[in-house]
Amino acid sequence: MRSDPAMLVRSEGEGVLVELTPPGAYTLLGVPLWELANLVVDVVDVLGPRAEQLVERLGETPGWRARLALLDNALAVRAEVGPRPAPQVVGAWHQLCRSDGHIPIAQLADEVGWTRRHLLTRLREQIGLTPKTVARVIRFQRALQLLQQPGIRPSVGGVAQVTGYSDQAHLTREFHALAGVTPARLTGA
Repeated sequence: MRSDPAMLVRSEGEGVLVELTPPGAYTLLGVPLWELANLVVDVVDVLGPRAEQLVERLGETPGWRARLALLDNALAVRAEVGPRPAPQVVGAWHQLCRSDGHIPIAQLADEVGWTRRHLLTRLREQIGLTPKTVARVIRFQRALQLLQQPGIRPSVGGVAQVTGYSDQAHLTREFHALAGVTPARLTGA
């Protein structure tokens, strides 16, 4: 997860983008996710020589269907041996997502049976960010999703109200902080 803007530069060649949920990333990468939060890292730097071999095999494999099957298999094998996030962390993640980041952190801690401090520590380890920051990112993602609905041009102020921002200016400040641009620039409005 990220809580700051990132610039990805398009280059020549082909590639595969693998998007993971934070609990899935914890299992597949096998490292405390706070070490990777807000970074763009090469998979080889995290997973070592086996990842480098996989990248080479993907490049040598003809056809996207075969490449994706190879990747699916490699990810499934990795998922079998990787660490499992605590059920409370997975539950907290799902609660944060279901509430679009609006559940109070104290309530979240009560629901999973942990202290706020323990929840903060475990989410930071297994999700990458603190509960409050995760909620902030989820709220931002929901606002972005609403602004990008095909065929619908909702007002930024209306989206701010629906997603829990105090006003349009608050939403715009969050877009600057999390994406580096205004809502209009990011959504092409």
